[in-house]
Amino acid sequence: MKITHYQKLRGEITVPGDKSISHRSIMLGSLAKGTTEVTGFLQGADCLSSISCFEKMGITIENNVKTGTVRIHGKGLHGLTKPSDILDVGNSGTTTRLMSGILAAQPFTATIDGDASIRKRPMGRIITPLSMMGARFESLAADQCAPFKITGGRLKGIAYTSPVASAQVKSAILLAGLYADGETSITEPFLSRNHTELMLKAFGTDVRSNGTTATVRPASELTAQQISVPGDISSAAYFIAAGLITPNSEITIKNVGINPTRDGILTVCKAMGANIQISNIKDGIGEPAGDITVSTSELHGCTIEGDIIPKLIDEIPIIAVMAAYAKGTTIIKDAQELKVKESNRIDVMVKNLSAMGADIEGTEDGMIIHGGRPLHGAVIDSKLDHRIAMSFTIAGGNSDGETEITGSECVNISYPAFYNDINLLMR
Repeated sequence: MKITHYQKLRGEITVPGDKSISHRSIMLGSLAKGTTEVTGFLQGADCLSSISCFEKMGITIENNVKTGTVRIHGKGLHGLTKPSDILDVGNSGTTTRLMSGILAAQPFTATIDGDASIRKRPMGRIITPLSMMGARFESLAADQCAPFKITGGRLKGIAYTSPVASAQVKSAILLAGLYADGETSITEPFLSRNHTELMLKAFGTDVRSNGTTATVRPASELTAQQISVPGDISSAAYFIAAGLITPNSEITIKNVGINPTRDGILTVCKAMGANIQISNIKDGIGEPAGDITVSTSELHGCTIEGDIIPKLIDEIPIIAVMAAYAKGTTIIKDAQELKVKESNRIDVMVKNLSAMGADIEGTEDGMIIHGGRPLHGAVIDSKLDHRIAMSFTIAGGNSDGETEITGSECVNISYPAFYNDINLLMR
């Protein structure tokens, strides 16, 4: 994909459904009694991997790709059957970790595998607590990465203190806790996104939160639901950034999820001096959504650290791009989790922004970006990381010359229509 300079970006768009909520709707819908209907489902490769895995375990799932409506014919908490094939999660860390929590309690052995990126991502963070609960894991790569086998067992409730603030780790433990003998809780260093807790409650489970601790009691049954998935704020973030840094621009992104455990990008934008407004706020299954309107702004640097990091971890690549165009210095700390995403996002952002002329240095847990230097086109290696490809699309559109992004098709993981939506705003 080759990108040239944007003159302006103006108009309204609707971004795909929230990836986190879409994944969870498949999993809890499969475990519920009855038919769960999901509208606004994200038709990205990661979420399709979740559908494929649960179909392999005997769940009938009707997916209308054109309308984004999915019907999941759940068989109850104990209705999954042993898959006859490997559960291929593709590039999806969410599928891998959350599904592992469910598999930890099943009366069969299953093997999980994925692409080259998944085979490098750390799974010890779920293997440890799920093993404590009674599941058995065998890493076929001998490094606690995929591929690995899970043999379910009779689980016992635990009170687990996680060394990382990770919604995927928390969710794996809470999902296993549905089957455990007694109460299960997890305490995080900071509060991570709470989509699992909200959806578990909607499906009728006894789940509660107190500070950074989430607790679930074993369930007898889940009840099928109607779920409306709002737009994914992680996908909206690229257009938020584009509207702020592109001259003569104003963009409205309709019906975006603004869950308070996910809205760190909005807090940072305001701290950087962004012209940003939220309207038409509504709520559905505890997941608030609204229309976000942004316009060209004179941004300035800020410091991003501490408990806000879990609320914007996936948005840090595009925040780094905004920081390169802002006046002054932006410091990002406490974000070492970036090293174990689809790529090492600290290294990749530093290398590629430097190639475009930015003044940026990597640190052990983040980046320091001295903004305001004009950027120029470059050849960008996306490392097949969708968030890197989309971030540098926006950077390239605000740079001199031509930017070429290799592996740009990886945006299909979360946002298949991304390039089409950019073109709509350029008209």
